[in-house]
Parts: sequence; structure tokens; C-alpha cells
Amino acid sequence: MSTVSRARRARTLACIALAGTGWLCAPAFAAEEVTLYTTREPGLIQPLLTAFSSQTGVKVNTVFVKDGLLERVKAEGARSPADVLMTVDIGNLMDLVEGGVTQPVKSAALESAVPANLRGADGQWFSLSMRARVLYADKSLPLTSFRYEDLANPKYKGKVCIRAGQHPYNTALVASLIAHDGEAKAEQWLRGVKANLARKATGGDRDVARDILGGICDVGLANSYYVGQMKSAKEGSDARKWGEAIKVIRPTFANSKSGGTHVNVSGAAVAKNAPQRANAVKLMEFLVSEPAQAFYAETNFEYPVRKGVALDSITASSIGELKVDPLPLTEIAKYRKQASALVDKVGFDQ
Repeated sequence: MSTVSRARRARTLACIALAGTGWLCAPAFAAEEVTLYTTREPGLIQPLLTAFSSQTGVKVNTVFVKDGLLERVKAEGARSPADVLMTVDIGNLMDLVEGGVTQPVKSAALESAVPANLRGADGQWFSLSMRARVLYADKSLPLTSFRYEDLANPKYKGKVCIRAGQHPYNTALVASLIAHDGEAKAEQWLRGVKANLARKATGGDRDVARDILGGICDVGLANSYYVGQMKSAKEGSDARKWGEAIKVIRPTFANSKSGGTHVNVSGAAVAKNAPQRANAVKLMEFLVSEPAQAFYAETNFEYPVRKGVALDSITASSIGELKVDPLPLTEIAKYRKQASALVDKVGFDQ
């Protein structure tokens, strides 16, 4: 699907999702404004921002910052125009908090919509959507359940594909293993997975499905939302074939009584020097509202953070309802530097 077609589809879905709420889809005069700094591709969220402006009359100035968001906001200091800071990956979000460029928010709407383990205890940040770190497996394998620790089992020697260990998606998982099992066991796991690799840890998550189809590997870890992207691709396309070649299992941790799956998030915080603080909070509250959360699910194939919001049909049929590991993301994030160091220590990406 072309970028233009995807954007048009997204705008249409936004209007459909919001129609039942009484919100307008036609542009409204924006007497006020709010400035969003985001590392997320603007095209993925622009329909939501357009709907927000239509409902509230608040214009959203979107600034896409591919790299160096923290450094930019720090450099701008008190004169920064940023009101809302949005990132993908909990590590990047926590970097903003620890870098001192966010401020606490007290909002009943945000606190009721976002579970406690998916937001800062002091209101410094809030998750907006989730992506689960799931197992892609060859459809012929007799697997119905899986533990993350199983990926290091010698029976999978030469059968595992995964992207670079230093990618934030994987360092977040390693950090979660440290939080659950301790650094020694996390290192042992990394060494076991490295020994089981069918190829160098590289590429992207969709390449895991591609290589399963190609017979290079049998299993691998990847993000859940890529499943929707592949299975909704054009009939006969490579991406569609990759999606149809796999089954997806929601792994759990061996020592977790909850049976939850590791997730990473997209999230946002109000900038420390936000010129339009009230509008910043208003935008974040909008993004966790039921129609906005439904839009995340339907268009981006992500899991909503708000309970009771329906999944898109592909995610529902291919992966199913998600039970999230209850370990607070702040607990996981504090081990991310140790996780990165472990990846280098075992030479995982070499």
C-alpha cells in the first residue's frame, strides 16, 4: 500500500471511528495550538491529530525528530516551543524523564485509562499504545505455548532468527529478563540464544518471518504489530507470503506467576517548559480516549492501553487478547544500560 493510500485509509478510518462520538471530521478553526515533538512517524498519527483539532479547535504543530530528541529539548531550554514529547520505546521515554525535560501531570482521565504499570507513578509519562514481543514460528511446528527462556534451549540450535540485540526492542526484553531473573541468568540466556542463531542477529522483525518462509530458521522474536502489516499487505506480495508462513505465540516468563507477555510502548509526556500546558494535557487525554485507542488498534495493529477497546480483526485472529507482564515498565527500564552492556559482553551482534 502506498504512503498516500495508507494516509487516505487512515483518515477514513479515523472518521469512521470517531463518527459515533459526535466528533467532527471536517477541519475546524484553530484559535489555540499545541506543539508536539515526536520520534514517531507523523503519518501514523496525523489522522488522530486532525480529529483532535476538529473536536477541540486546537491546532497541532507537529515536529518530527528522528534522532536526538532529548538533546534538542535540552538545547532549547526554557524557550522550547515543545508542549508534548512523544516516543516509541520505553527506554527513550525514560531518557526524557531522567534528562529532566518533562513535568508531572495529574489527570483523572489519563490515570483511569492507563494501567499503573504502564505509566509513571508521579505522572511524568503515560503509555499510549502497546506492541508485544511475540514468537514467530513455522506453522508446521507443534507449538501452542512458549517461554522466552525456551529460545536458549539447545533443541533450537541453528533454528533461531532475530534482529540485532542492541536494537531497543531487544534490549528492552533483555532488561525485562534481568528484572525477572537477575543479570547472571539473563547473560546465560543471551549466550544460549546466540548459540542457537541460524544467521547473524540483524535485519528487521519482518525479516524473521521472511527467513522462516525461506527455511533459514524455525522461530524468532518480533513485534506483534508487524503481523497485521504483513497479513494486510497486497495479495501475492512478499510481505503477505511472510505473514501467511508463520503462526504467532504470546510468550511468558518462566518464573512469572502472572503468565504475562513482555510489551514495549509508544508514550508521551508533557514538556517541562510547555508554553501550552493545558492543551498538552488535553491532547494526551484525547489520545487515550476510546475512539483514539480504537484507531491505534485498527490502523496501526497495536494493542490499546485502555481496557475494553476492541482489537483489529487480524490481531484478534492471529495473536489474540494480550495479558501483559505486570512488572512496571519503570522497573524494566532501569536495567536497560545493563542489558546493552550484556549484549556487547556476549558478542551477540558479532
